[in-house]
Amino acid sequence: MKNNVVKTELNVINNKVSVMIVNNTDYISLTDLARYANPEEPKIPIQTWMRNKDVVAYLGLWESIHNENFKGHEFTTFEKEAGKNSFYMSPQKWIKETNAIGIISKSGNNGGTYAHSDIALEFASWLSPEFKLYVIQEFERLKRDEAYQYKVEWQASRLLSKVNYVIHTDAIKSYIVPTLTEYQKKFVYANEADVLNVALFGMTAKEWREKNPDLVTKGNIRDYTDLLHLVILNNLENINAEMISHNIPQRERLVNLNESARRQMRVLKDNRGIKDLELLQQQINKEEKILIENK
Repeated sequence: MKNNVVKTELNVINNKVSVMIVNNTDYISLTDLARYANPEEPKIPIQTWMRNKDVVAYLGLWESIHNENFKGHEFTTFEKEAGKNSFYMSPQKWIKETNAIGIISKSGNNGGTYAHSDIALEFASWLSPEFKLYVIQEFERLKRDEAYQYKVEWQASRLLSKVNYVIHTDAIKSYIVPTLTEYQKKFVYANEADVLNVALFGMTAKEWREKNPDLVTKGNIRDYTDLLHLVILNNLENINAEMISHNIPQRERLVNLNESARRQMRVLKDNRGIKDLELLQQQINKEEKILIENK
């Protein structure tokens, strides 16, 4: 995650509140927000807030909507216990037990607890409705700031290309789109993202994770491919959406997408524009490395 993070900050009623942009998503420091209520021990307001039954329910709902790997069984146990005098909850415990992604917590001098803006604003409201309004005001101002937008666009560009990654599977190599097997053509994929994965890479996200257990914590199948495949993937998403709107069956769409992917690969593999984008991304990576080293 470290390489995918851009940091900035808000100034809320003379309180500095850190913001992290992680994979183009905003996470606001709960630790800094909590200092509004308890400057000396900010973890106390956070833990007190997380003991609330309604808060646990809200966190669980957020995760169930945004996190496919959320451990619902563990959440149910917490939901039943929340609100009791004996119930204890901390960000670290919540993350460890439920595999939550809405809250990020790190220990150490440069650590702290961050939360997705949806969650952070709920915490700010619990601290003080007035304080929440100021947080929203500064957060919206930040998102309109040109320097912030530049950071976001730079981050998004770097994440899009991934040209500096080595391709780690035999099925994902430059200038290769595997031909579908008869089994793949007949199989029904519950997730439309996997229809695209199979059409372009020849495997589902789960199959890739099983073949690459050492890489799962650092990304997914799309994080370890190159710019050319990502350009084609974007095109396939548009084509698939169009076919879905025309009620074309999944099996037929899969075959058409695979044929389109192989056709696009032949056309784009030596395209000058792709080469120029790769060179541009390499330059961005060099500049980013220099900035990090000079911090």
